[in-house]
Amino acid sequence: MRIPYSRWPDDLAARYREKGYWQDLPLTDILSRHGESDALALIEGERHFSYRQVNQAADNLACSLKRAGLQAGETALVQLGNVAEFYITLFALLKIGVAPVNALFSHQRSELTAYATQIQPALLIADRQHALFTDNAFLNVLVDEQRSLRVVLLRNDSGEYNLDAAIERPAVDFVASPSASDEVAFFQLSGGSTGTPKLIPRTHNDYDYSIRRSNEICQFDHNTRYLCALPAAHNYPLSSPGALGVFLAQGCVVLAADPSATLCFALIERHQINVTALVPPAVSLWLQAIREWGGNQPLASLTLLQVGGARLSATLAARIQDEIGCQLQQVFGMAEGLVNYTRLDDPPDRIINTQGRPMSPDDEVWVADEHGNPLPNGEVGRLMTRGPYTFRGYYNSPEHNAQAFDRHGFYCSGDLISIDEQGYITVQGREKDQINRGGEKIAAEEIENLLLRHDAVIYAALVSIDDSLLGEKSCAYLVVKAPLRAVDVRRFLREQGVAEFKLPDRVELVDELPLTPVGKVDKKRLRQRLDRRPQA
Repeated sequence: MRIPYSRWPDDLAARYREKGYWQDLPLTDILSRHGESDALALIEGERHFSYRQVNQAADNLACSLKRAGLQAGETALVQLGNVAEFYITLFALLKIGVAPVNALFSHQRSELTAYATQIQPALLIADRQHALFTDNAFLNVLVDEQRSLRVVLLRNDSGEYNLDAAIERPAVDFVASPSASDEVAFFQLSGGSTGTPKLIPRTHNDYDYSIRRSNEICQFDHNTRYLCALPAAHNYPLSSPGALGVFLAQGCVVLAADPSATLCFALIERHQINVTALVPPAVSLWLQAIREWGGNQPLASLTLLQVGGARLSATLAARIQDEIGCQLQQVFGMAEGLVNYTRLDDPPDRIINTQGRPMSPDDEVWVADEHGNPLPNGEVGRLMTRGPYTFRGYYNSPEHNAQAFDRHGFYCSGDLISIDEQGYITVQGREKDQINRGGEKIAAEEIENLLLRHDAVIYAALVSIDDSLLGEKSCAYLVVKAPLRAVDVRRFLREQGVAEFKLPDRVELVDELPLTPVGKVDKKRLRQRLDRRPQA
């Protein structure tokens, strides 16, 4: 069984193979090529794994899943945090041709239900330490609603759903059978601006090239010791070059539960970390910690800090080399494909003031005006792109794809950018109705639709608020039948099962929402109201 997805046209696919971008290798090759190596691959707390051990654990789990009846072409819903089992599970599923959606550990009932409804998973792998799975209440509902779900495995479960037992059970006569290199390997999550979370099919060929090319630019090798402090399932710490780039280069990944300075500084010093990736709010907190603690001595081994996920201010960027003591690399990418890097040999002003340039010679990137016409260098407009690792369409979303792509297959990301004469991109903002809260994307429509379920809410609009630490926060403007407190609004949304980061930071009750001439809510005017008012 093949998972349907929007394919590249034959002429582009032929070009990408001819140029060596697509090598027709399964993503399992990233691990299996080092499968006999005793080099250290992964550290999580006091647990250390060699490449041989990670590969064997993945084989064991893959064999257990095949015994349970999982078949190539089926799908899985996975929710694991920054633990070794995340990577073991990912490679196990790749080895048997089962395509997972890797939900973030911060996701709640609403997100998991939406993902399951879209992919109809045969398998669920999750963790008893997540609030949703401490008992079987949500699990029973999910199994009842998703009739496709046949197999459940849970980390930290000592009973019938024991994931550890499935990983420890030795593989017998197991031979990997990954899906074809031009088929869907797994689904990435879109930050998207619409109410339903959208899924991004990533093939072995396109993702493998993205990782290989990222390694070349970022110069990852067997000496790379990478701290993964952002959510492991995020595209950025997974493939830019991220953990998969480290595994490809036979380096070592060290896992941290979160990017706090208290946790990460000790790990960097203990394990002599030389590369890590952060979002701008975490950078601010690290710089604050350095000042409070009187120096950056624990970070002496760190040579490269990647910053992405949200735009990094030039003021913050300029402080990194002097105060943290390492080189900065700006990363501007998207789970849909395109990744831009500042280069390691770029002059300081370019690293500080731009978000880099595309990594592939065949990344086609241009700036469009509101009518879809090309704009000259330096002008601000919508980012349009296609290339050997940029997807061709969201999963089972024909209507949205018709709006997101032009007739030549160029994807409109919703980012507003300018491009200079050297091809370097500066991000100016977002066109789509989306809030970027410290690197976590919030689709305004999703939260608005949930707010409208409240008996007292007549109209709802969610808008961004500029924030010095997180980049953006959110404010909910509500027209109501009866007074509502902010705490009541947040409690209601929690009851709807949304992730904590999506809860409005601020709530404003208004008599009416301003409208544009065509009758849509005028969010520009709502943001201007916030700009003129002091913070609550």
